[in-house]
Amino acid sequence: MSSPLSYSKAPRGWRLLSASLAFLLLVSLLLGGCQAVPTAAPAPTLTGAAARPLPPETQPSERVPLVVFGAGSLIIPFDHLEKAFELRYPDIDVQAQYHGSIQVIRHATELHEAIDVIATADASLIPMLMYESQVPESGAAYADWYIRFASNRLALAYTGQSKYAGEINLDNWYQVLSRRDVRTGLADPRFDASGYRALMAFALANDYYQQPAIFLDMFNGRFQYPVTIFQDEELTTLTVPEIVEPVPDTGLVIRGASIQLIALLQSGELDYAFEYESVIRQHGLEMFSLPEALNLGSPEADYSHVLVELDFQRFQSVKPEFRGERIGYGITIPSNAPHPEQAALFIEFLLSEEGRVLMLADQHPLFDPALAYNYANLPPALQALCAPAE
Repeated sequence: MSSPLSYSKAPRGWRLLSASLAFLLLVSLLLGGCQAVPTAAPAPTLTGAAARPLPPETQPSERVPLVVFGAGSLIIPFDHLEKAFELRYPDIDVQAQYHGSIQVIRHATELHEAIDVIATADASLIPMLMYESQVPESGAAYADWYIRFASNRLALAYTGQSKYAGEINLDNWYQVLSRRDVRTGLADPRFDASGYRALMAFALANDYYQQPAIFLDMFNGRFQYPVTIFQDEELTTLTVPEIVEPVPDTGLVIRGASIQLIALLQSGELDYAFEYESVIRQHGLEMFSLPEALNLGSPEADYSHVLVELDFQRFQSVKPEFRGERIGYGITIPSNAPHPEQAALFIEFLLSEEGRVLMLADQHPLFDPALAYNYANLPPALQALCAPAE
C-alpha cells in the first residue's frame, strides 16, 4: 500500500540572506568592532488598498508559520490561493501539506500534529472524526464547527492512449472498466474520500442501470480481501475491510490519494482513474462525465440510499460510516491550532471575492453562500461570510 501524498514548500531564499548577515556581524566583532555592521534594508512594501506591508523591524524569520493540511484535490487552487494570501499578509508564511482527506484529519487527531487549518474533500469527516476526538492536553474536542465551502463531481480521467477510449459512453463505461485488460485506478477508501465515493458510484449504478451485478462485475476477485455489498429495498451497504490490496494482474490499481493516480495516467500505466472534475481539468486530461445520478455532485439527485462502512480499527474512538450525499468540502480550525487568528484570516481570504475568483479560475467554484455548522462557534469574521446550515 502506498503512503499518502505529502506536499510542502521549499525553504525561502531569505534564509541565505539571514545567514550572510550573521556571518558579517561575527567577522566585525572579531576584528575589533571598529567598523559599522551593515544593516538589512527595510522590507519592501506592497502598493494597493488591499496590501498590508511588512513592518521594517520585522525580519523574515519572524513570519508566522501557518500550517495548512488539505485534501490532495486542493493542491493547485490552494497553491494559487497561498501566493495571493501571502502577498496580502506578508508576515504570514503558509506551510501546506496535502493527503487523502481521512489522512488529513488523522494527522491532527491521532498523530497530534500542530495544525492551523484543516480542509477536506468530505465535510462530514470533520464532525465524525474531530468532534468525537479530544485534544490530550485540554480534553476539548478537536473541532466544534466547520464550513461546507465547495462541491465537485466524480468523473473518469483518461488519455487519448487509454484502451477503448474511442468507444466508452454512458451505456458501457462500467463494462469497459470491468475488462481485465483495462487498468483502472482509484484512491484507497481508507484514506481518501474519492476512494469510497468511487465505490458508491458503482453501487448506485446497480439501480440506475437496473443491473444488480455491476458492482460485483467490477470488483469481484480484484481485492485480496473483498469489499462486500449488501443490498435491500432501501439501502445498499458496502463494507471495506481492514486490508485493501488489489490482486495482481487484474487491472485494479490502488493509491493512498487520488492525486497520485494522475502521474500514472500521464505515463500510460493507467487507462482510467476516478478523479474529481476540477482535478481532471486542472491537469488537462480527457474526462468522461458520469451521469448526474452517479457523480455525487448534483444538488437535485438523491444519493442517500448507499452507505460505506470502514470495517477496521484504524480510528481511536469511531467507526466511520459514509452515507451517500452531494460532495461537499469542509474546512475548520482545530481547537489546539497554534495560530488561530491567522488561520481565520486564511479562511476569510478563501471565502472572499478574491478567493472565489482564484478558486473558479482553477475550475473549483465555491458554494454561495458557504454553509456553517455550529454557526455560533465560528470566529465572528467568518460568520459574516457564511450562512447557518441548521
